[in-house]
Amino acid sequence: MDSTNVLLASSSAGLKMGSREVRKNQTLLCAPIMAETVDKMVINMDTAKQSGADLVEIRLDSLKSFNPYEDLKTLIKECPLPTLFTYRPKWEGGQYDGDEKKRLDALRLAMEFGADYIDVELQVAHEFNESIFGKKPEKFKVIVSSHNYHDTPSVEDLGNLVARIQETGADIVKIATTALEISDVARIFQITVHSQVSSVPIIAIVMGERGFISRILCPKFGGFLSFGTIESGVVSAPGQPTMKDLLTLYNFREIGPDTKVFGIIGKPVGHSKSPILYNEAFKSVGFNGVYVPFLVDDVAKFLQTYSSIDFAGFSCTIPHKEDALKCCDEVDPVAKSIGAVNCIIRRPTDGKMFGYNTDYVGAISAIEDGLRGSHNISATADSPLAGKLFVVIGAGGAGKALAYGAKEKGARVVIANRTYDRARELANTIGGDAVTLADLENFHPVDGMILANTTSIGMQPKVDETPIPKHALRFYSLVFDAVYTPKITRLLREAEESGATIVSGSEMFIGQAYEQFERFTELPAPKQLFRKIMAKF
Repeated sequence: MDSTNVLLASSSAGLKMGSREVRKNQTLLCAPIMAETVDKMVINMDTAKQSGADLVEIRLDSLKSFNPYEDLKTLIKECPLPTLFTYRPKWEGGQYDGDEKKRLDALRLAMEFGADYIDVELQVAHEFNESIFGKKPEKFKVIVSSHNYHDTPSVEDLGNLVARIQETGADIVKIATTALEISDVARIFQITVHSQVSSVPIIAIVMGERGFISRILCPKFGGFLSFGTIESGVVSAPGQPTMKDLLTLYNFREIGPDTKVFGIIGKPVGHSKSPILYNEAFKSVGFNGVYVPFLVDDVAKFLQTYSSIDFAGFSCTIPHKEDALKCCDEVDPVAKSIGAVNCIIRRPTDGKMFGYNTDYVGAISAIEDGLRGSHNISATADSPLAGKLFVVIGAGGAGKALAYGAKEKGARVVIANRTYDRARELANTIGGDAVTLADLENFHPVDGMILANTTSIGMQPKVDETPIPKHALRFYSLVFDAVYTPKITRLLREAEESGATIVSGSEMFIGQAYEQFERFTELPAPKQLFRKIMAKF
């Protein structure tokens, strides 16, 4: 069932909640406070306020010692923000392993002392809500939560779960599930919108790296709050972003029901600098879009699931460039010749997907500039690649793009790949030769060859890897590496030590990004800003 079109069309209702600032959404940002001592919690609360949080979740189960009467008074009195108290037991993924009555008594005490919110688990919610019936302070709210650390149920099961939580007398519903694949998140978006339409405030989060987009995009669909950590790596649930990233990288406050969603489709995607580049560029030109990382296992299923025109454009990276081409309704002739796309645009009028390849332009231009610079060749002359032997490592999408681009410029192309058959297949397609990756160690038909690595060998975290031994690099006049994290890979470092001109993958990245930005926004790319951003890495 593809529900995303329905849910996006209905996502403009918006929760009617108070707000202290002008923003495009009313979704609150909550900082989880986990510490072993009350003193440390108090310090972290101040940090949370400074980082831009709207409220804090005080995780009582993280305290090493806890005196409810004294500590709750201190925490509420010292907190500069509204408070949400959670005392999570082990049976719901928390750290508390003691007496249930004492746990619930502490939460009731927090309510009496002036807490703004309490989180209780669905399993004990009926009992808890009955015990405070008639005693609730006017502005106090009970969040009833359910956590699923295994998977994300069907839309029907999620709907039933929300209904069960509502029946307990919950003021706010919270469901947290686990993403086995990124398509799972669409069901949570649908439930968020449906709950919103029926005026039920809902916190709906999908845990894990594949669920990461649920935390960024929840304001688009009207979620009550999202969680952001005050420091990197200290999380209360898998996949939480930092408060800083939510506010400054993803421009969380600017995401509204009409915000267009763009992103990078890949596996892995955690290393990508694309979200930093595009989000800053969107902000600089006042474009209402957000760019997120999509960790995708099955690209066809992903594009089918997120078929709404609000999911307006995608960058494609390893390993999906070839499969993504098959999913497009129309493909640019150059991309068709290459056999891979790195950019998909969804047409707003009918949702049809158009595939492009901007990889080869950025990479080939950067390599030509490198050759011209090292040989003082005029930019108006024919391509310095003409007649050169151009060795491409890798026969995937990026390899195809570079092989095509080099051939177009008059180079003689050799494809090197771990498996010879794939190298031969690409070589036959573009009219070149093929060797295995192992053959490159002793490959030396001429001096002054060009080498282009288009594989992920040497990419973070495996920065000690290189596709070719150092001694073989002396036969190349220029070496290009499509990997741009790190900027100078082991391959580039050793190539430079061997006397070759080197060209970093960041040059290819910037070149292809210009064209993608213009296709995404129909605005001129802020080229100086792109270079300024990439210079930081």
